Amino acid sequence: QVQLVESGGGLVQAGGSLRLSCAASGLTFSSNAMGWFRQAPGQEREFVAAISWSGGITYYADSMKGRFTISRDNAKNTVYLQMNSLKPEDTAVYYCAAKYSRDYWAIYRSYDEYDYWGQGTQVTVSS
Repeated sequence: QVQLVESGGGLVQAGGSLRLSCAASGLTFSSNAMGWFRQAPGQEREFVAAISWSGGITYYADSMKGRFTISRDNAKNTVYLQMNSLKPEDTAVYYCAAKYSRDYWAIYRSYDEYDYWGQGTQVTVSS
C-alpha cells in the first residue's frame, strides 16, 4: 500500500523558516516524480514545487522562487520542502504527491497528474 506522510508543519512568525518532510512507502521512490502543493481555506489547491525522480530538475511557482527549495533523498524515500522568508500568505495545508514516471527528467505541475497524495501538514505563518 502506497503511503505518503508529511511532517514538519507548525506555527512560525513571518520571516521564519520551516522544513517539511514527506516520507514515502509502498512504491519505488526513485521512479516517481514528486511535488508539493498547498491549499488554504476557501481556495483551490495550488502548485508549489516539483522535482524529477533523479533530483536533477526542479520547478517552482513564481511566488515561491528564491524562498522555497525542494529536494529529495532517494536512499531515505523522502522529499523535502525548505521554506524560508515565510509570509502570512503562505499559511495553508501543504501536501506532497507522487507520480510514476519512466523519465528521469520529467516533472509535473498539475494536481490531477499525480497518483498519490499525503494527508497534509498545516503551516501557519503569523504576522
